[in-house]
Amino acid sequence: MSRKRSERKLQERGFSLIELIVVLVILGLLATVVGPRVMDRLGKGKVDIAKMQVAELSGALDLYRFDVGRYPTSAEGLSALITNPGVENWSGPYLKKTVPKDPWNREYQYRSPGEHGDFDLYSLGADGTEGGDGENFDISSW
Repeated sequence: MSRKRSERKLQERGFSLIELIVVLVILGLLATVVGPRVMDRLGKGKVDIAKMQVAELSGALDLYRFDVGRYPTSAEGLSALITNPGVENWSGPYLKKTVPKDPWNREYQYRSPGEHGDFDLYSLGADGTEGGDGENFDISSW
């Protein structure tokens, strides 16, 4: 009977402190190696999303111009793609949903007439200021 109890105690034994520390060290090493790569991919993904949204909004602005004969003014803004700002021949809405925010949760900048064409449409990137490199780079329609 005593032998069965000792076998049962051996089977019920948990992990030692050293085993747990080794596992935590391995997980920490994996996080330091994999973490930066994941964050780089996430940043690049946001830049790609912003480029796609700028292209989509530019296409909607072109449809607006085709119907109305001009691009929305800076005062009318991108909301003219969703609701009629009081102009004739408006056949919108030109977007399926609301005007999206950029991947960093800020409004897209819109100006018409633009400094680089009929309109300027851009996101200020991750840092929210003009210029920058990498994820902080401005994404624009020009």
